[in-house]
Amino acid sequence: MKKIKKIDIHVHSSMRKNGIERNKTGAGTYANPAELRALYDGLGIDFGVNLPIISPEAMHYCLTNEEAADMARSFPETFVFFCCLDPRMGSNSQETNFSYYIDYYKGLGAKGIGEITANLPFDDPRVWNLFKHAEICGMPVLFHIGFEKNDYGLIDELGLPRLEKTLAAFPDLIFLGHSQKFWSEISGDVTGEIRGQYPAGPVKPGGRIIELMDGYGNLHCDLSAGSGYNALTRDVDFGCGFIEKYQDRLYFGTDICAPTNEMLLSHWLDDMVETNRISYAAYEKVSRGNAARLLCCERD
Repeated sequence: MKKIKKIDIHVHSSMRKNGIERNKTGAGTYANPAELRALYDGLGIDFGVNLPIISPEAMHYCLTNEEAADMARSFPETFVFFCCLDPRMGSNSQETNFSYYIDYYKGLGAKGIGEITANLPFDDPRVWNLFKHAEICGMPVLFHIGFEKNDYGLIDELGLPRLEKTLAAFPDLIFLGHSQKFWSEISGDVTGEIRGQYPAGPVKPGGRIIELMDGYGNLHCDLSAGSGYNALTRDVDFGCGFIEKYQDRLYFGTDICAPTNEMLLSHWLDDMVETNRISYAAYEKVSRGNAARLLCCERD
């Protein structure tokens, strides 16, 4: 069976090593292009979407849109990029003309917007203004959900009511969901105490992710990081069924942030198709096909 060369919907890479580590636990600095290329070759990944970081809540050092554009131009075998826009840009107003910024970065080759990490309510008027212009410009958005205060990511409560309201308000905008607070809601037994963690055990009926995926065709899912991997593998039968059911709206990803990161999803997907736990059609879409269509950049 032919293994698919995957497209990574979510990675962070910078041109040069920075002396500022992302935290004090040894997580390290972003992988540079050579380091990332070596990781990709070992994981069977063709190329990835480099996501800038500009919002102060998630920024250890600034990875600008311009640097991401330069990297995509200098290393086209490894990168395409999204532009990152903070809802407070311009004049910190719900009237900011984000189409001006979006069209500029589209002209540099940006394929979407993200990772949105501003710690503002999901339905804040400034956030919705950004979404309005993203919808007008035909750019998908990739978001991180966070807690209110002392965190990063758009704020939503247990049950994701603000996300649901937003999905209904912008039906023509593709949203790619990400983070522990997003993926823990795949199970109906999630609580406020564990929704920011990596819950274990069988997935129970009533998960909000399932309800939202069934109710809103514009909700897509970023499978990157430990949160996406955990959601699929904590209950393998459920995870494989989830892949089959929503195969047109799921995207392989890594969220590699340092050369030492361990990434398990690529080989797990390979194992699932080789053991007939998922179909080859679903495997191809999740590994590559969906991203190629979203990014409009299929390669030989």
